[in-house]
Amino acid sequence: MTEDHRTVLPYGAWPSPITADTITAGSVGLGGVTVDGPDVYWLESRSNEGGRSVLVRLAPDGTANDVTPPPFNVRSRVHEYGGRCHAVQDGTVYFSHFADNRLYRQMNGQEPQPITPELEVRYADLEIDLSRGRLIAVREDHREHDREARNELVALQLGGPNPEGGGVLATGADFYASPRLSPDGHQLTWVEWNHPNMPWDETRLMLAQIAADGSLSNVQQVAGGKNESVQEPRWSPGGVLHFVSDRSGWWNLYRLKPDAQALYPLDAEFSTPQWQFGSSNYVFLAEERLMCAYHQKGRTHLARLEFQESGWKLSELATPFTSAADLRVQGQQVVLRAGAPNRAPCIARLSVSGDVEILHESSTFTLPPADLSVPEAVEFPTEGGRTAHAFLYLPRNAETRAPEGEKPPLLVMIHGGPTGATDAVLDLSVQFWTSRGVAVLDVNYGGSTGFGRAYRQRLNGEWGVVDVQDCVNAALYVAERGDADIHRLAITGGSAGGYTTLCALTFSDVFAAGASHYGVSDAEALAQDTHKFESRYLDSMIGPYPQEKARYQARSPIHFTEQLKRPVVFFQGLEDKVVPPDQARKMFEAVRSRGLPTALVEFEGEGHGFRRAENIKRALEGELEFYGQVFGFTPSGITLGLDIVLSP
Repeated sequence: MTEDHRTVLPYGAWPSPITADTITAGSVGLGGVTVDGPDVYWLESRSNEGGRSVLVRLAPDGTANDVTPPPFNVRSRVHEYGGRCHAVQDGTVYFSHFADNRLYRQMNGQEPQPITPELEVRYADLEIDLSRGRLIAVREDHREHDREARNELVALQLGGPNPEGGGVLATGADFYASPRLSPDGHQLTWVEWNHPNMPWDETRLMLAQIAADGSLSNVQQVAGGKNESVQEPRWSPGGVLHFVSDRSGWWNLYRLKPDAQALYPLDAEFSTPQWQFGSSNYVFLAEERLMCAYHQKGRTHLARLEFQESGWKLSELATPFTSAADLRVQGQQVVLRAGAPNRAPCIARLSVSGDVEILHESSTFTLPPADLSVPEAVEFPTEGGRTAHAFLYLPRNAETRAPEGEKPPLLVMIHGGPTGATDAVLDLSVQFWTSRGVAVLDVNYGGSTGFGRAYRQRLNGEWGVVDVQDCVNAALYVAERGDADIHRLAITGGSAGGYTTLCALTFSDVFAAGASHYGVSDAEALAQDTHKFESRYLDSMIGPYPQEKARYQARSPIHFTEQLKRPVVFFQGLEDKVVPPDQARKMFEAVRSRGLPTALVEFEGEGHGFRRAENIKRALEGELEFYGQVFGFTPSGITLGLDIVLSP
């Protein structure tokens, strides 16, 4: 037997090669992949530039350069989450600037010039209509202060000045998304829906002819409707309209020829929830030849889908990736954003045979394999005889081990949404914990996407119940099989994940501590004070308000602080329009009044989620310091200084 020469230290106290500075300084968020001829563009969200989102261009010779100069921040606030807020044509870039919500045109590397005036309007989902010299976009109009924002499809002249902020093409629905022009430019399709639905609940696929003057005529609904979510409309090269629908219980691919035809029925998801505009999970290589990404049990598969004599055939490609998004076609190749358990998100180019070329990495940091915790896909039993899903990361450190017989603390991570999902992609903020001796369980509770409509709808009427039950059962499952210390279970989450965290700490006694990052503590207050996109979201997850007021109060931890007997730390952005800061403050005061260890860290200039490097670092290190005090270990390599209140 080989002698183990590693240093012996308690779990949680291990020195780690991953610091908070490592995470923020050497990595960027990637998204917004766009192809313009031989050039590839993407967006980088840079925490070391205050969270500024920068458009980057990769030339055919392999050189990558910033396109949008400081202080321009390529982001949109439509639906608060934005997406697809830039478009490129022959080297000319059109984009939304986050600071003033105006659209800009940038030609041949020149200084960006505004093409819309300063109005209280926002734009997203940009589609270039070159033959008519215009942009088609989703516009969110906030000029009428006595009513909720108005969402419409509008047309804007590419060169400006667009004095009224664009001419209206379609109006009347509460929400619009995905305007897409047919290849011949004569038709426009889009997705629309109304309150109280979210886009993953019920949408309509619309189709219209474009008249000689650019207006729309013969507008008709061609798919979607009651209990059907239609997403990602896209035209084939020959002008056949394709889309994704969950009419079968799974988001599958269809084409309109002339009626809706399923291409390849499969118990898998060929799309993702449309929290942001511009999702692209399939592209065309030819009329009946596609490349697509589909999702099963938390893993993404890349495949070629093509029509043959015997019908449609799906051929999975052998790639190193377990996650893929933002597919864009470039000739007979596909450019995409992808990742894997041993690879942080990257921009890659994929051939039809599955050959991979890495174009750009999101992180410059390399984690040695001996320090890498590889996730185990876990299926665990939960309430009602059901099964739920999670990824388990066990502690891993090449230089350190724990004393014999000690079991690690377990940090249960809860994704946001709650109609979101977690996947098995290298995330240094997870490895930050595992390399220090803290196990991590990333849970896809009932209500998460990627597991079909029925799984997604487990949360209907049961938010604050099903998600909590699944997180509790996930933690107990891991502890009972011997992979975690049942007395040192913690739970953490942001936004909706913060709500689940607070509910789990209040309404169960399984977790010994927790951290709420801009989490909901008062469901009733959220129903009364949030932005338009989510203003009726709780109708399906809890019930119509105010009719179900009693249920809202029963699901709100703020009303049951006498049941909360566990330490909690709060992190909150002061510019948060989704979950206002008042929710964190009230919960903090309630916890403090009970004499439990607690802390509240507020960040100036941050909204719903933290983008600045110094704030990401403070939140990460502060949470580790908090657990160290609660669980009795001294963290290594972090700056201590969290203001923990120990008594009222």
